[in-house]
Amino acid sequence: MKKIIVSTFISMDGVLHAPGGPEEDRSHQFKWGGWVFPYWDDLMDNAMGKIMSKPFDLLLGRRTYEIFAAHWPYQENDPIGDTFNRIQKYVVATTPVDLSWQNSTLIKGDVVAELKKLKAQDGPDLLVHGSSRLVQTLLSHHLIDELHPWTFPLTLGNGKKLFEEGTQALEWKLTDSKISTTGVIIASYVPDGKVKTGSFVPDKVSKAEIARREKWAKEEQGK
Repeated sequence: MKKIIVSTFISMDGVLHAPGGPEEDRSHQFKWGGWVFPYWDDLMDNAMGKIMSKPFDLLLGRRTYEIFAAHWPYQENDPIGDTFNRIQKYVVATTPVDLSWQNSTLIKGDVVAELKKLKAQDGPDLLVHGSSRLVQTLLSHHLIDELHPWTFPLTLGNGKKLFEEGTQALEWKLTDSKISTTGVIIASYVPDGKVKTGSFVPDKVSKAEIARREKWAKEEQGK
């Protein structure tokens, strides 16, 4: 059975928009493209190498696929490019997409159903980079088996984000973490079941606390 593994660069406020360069994705007038570059170090090279050391295929949204397809086939003697060119690329798109990059397949029809079928097959895991809209679908249907967010020490204010409308209530178990020399937190998580809650408030509460709860309940009803 295949796993879906999401590996993504995010700012402290959750933005994953155009980390690689100024021309990567200027949609929504985003002006901070290339924000990852100043933080890269050898530890991050090694961490990325570990993620990509096992056999994998790519699962990409349309925009990220087009970014990759316009770049990697034209990089000579590049180990990453050689790997990306060789492996299978699965693409999720709601608009027409040129699939001329070798070994590219469009996922058609019911995307969630097709992804579940793909996961059930034997073969390499499916590695997701970028693909913000696709990630929302994966999050909303609990299709992510491993999540590798790399949190960079900056805030960007706007841009496409990792956790948006697809995010569901879920606990995640931390399986690995490290910090680069530039302050990037490299973490790995797996889904860990339903959210559990509790309370630090004692059973016996003050009249002021009861009044506060009643006041807020009325405010909520009035919305």
